[in-house]
Amino acid sequence: MGLKRWLVARVTAWLTHEQQQARLELPLCDFVRLSDEIRPGDVLLVEGDSRVSTIIKTLTQSPWSHAALCIGRLEEIEDPLLRERVRSYCGSNITEPLLIEPLLGEGTVVSSLAKYSDCHLRICRPGGLSDQDRQLVLATALVHLGGEYDFRHMVDLARFMVPVAILPRRWRSTLFNYRPGEHSKTLCSTMIAEAFAAVHYPVRPVVQSEPDGRLKMYRRNPRLYTPSDFDYSPYFEIIKYPLLGGDDLTLYRQLPWDQQGVVCNTRGDCYTPVANTSTESRNGVVADGAPLPRNIQHKV
Repeated sequence: MGLKRWLVARVTAWLTHEQQQARLELPLCDFVRLSDEIRPGDVLLVEGDSRVSTIIKTLTQSPWSHAALCIGRLEEIEDPLLRERVRSYCGSNITEPLLIEPLLGEGTVVSSLAKYSDCHLRICRPGGLSDQDRQLVLATALVHLGGEYDFRHMVDLARFMVPVAILPRRWRSTLFNYRPGEHSKTLCSTMIAEAFAAVHYPVRPVVQSEPDGRLKMYRRNPRLYTPSDFDYSPYFEIIKYPLLGGDDLTLYRQLPWDQQGVVCNTRGDCYTPVANTSTESRNGVVADGAPLPRNIQHKV
């Protein structure tokens, strides 16, 4: 068991290692405005930069690698017992909005929103959720506080998302197996999905047509949820605060666009397009009058 714990600790440290170069880049959102806007019950999506974040983003084909549930500031937690429980985990001197989130290597913890001040973030807000149900959602999530991170679940989910042609189906089925004694372990998306299911609030339910023509909504397996599901859900409002932008969209012409014609594949991978000058063209257009394609040259 000692060797197993050592191996798990080493793998966890490697997976959660953050890429320092990514942290040096400017975030895409205005964190100050987002901090003022976020409310209890909101789901915060995070574009992480660790190795495990890269794996999750690749598997889900989404920029979002992590989801956290906002529980608000301490004074916004109505239940005094829950408020004291949160206080015991984070202390009483924190004034920023708080999040509950399962983290690899840490388990389910309460964190300050400020820890994501230099990340690309997005708010997903459950539309029409009543105040009473919002408190129940928070209480359901806080049951997991102090629980372990379900690393095996993450591996099973990764195997499930691999096409059947690559992995045999029997290797993908363990995601649906009940594992006694592990109910306290969870992942970020699963914990949040279960919390909303407690009040029958839909995220991405399964909808089927009954024989009589009526539609019936079924609860989707919470173990299948990923952070991007809250982004795709039609029942959540998407709230963005771009770092450079304005409430008046006519201001887009005043944004600090590059004037040299530089095009970027990703941050730090940019080039200056150069017009095709082959003998097949004349005057910079092709036969049908469309502009010529540009060759990727002159890296900047």
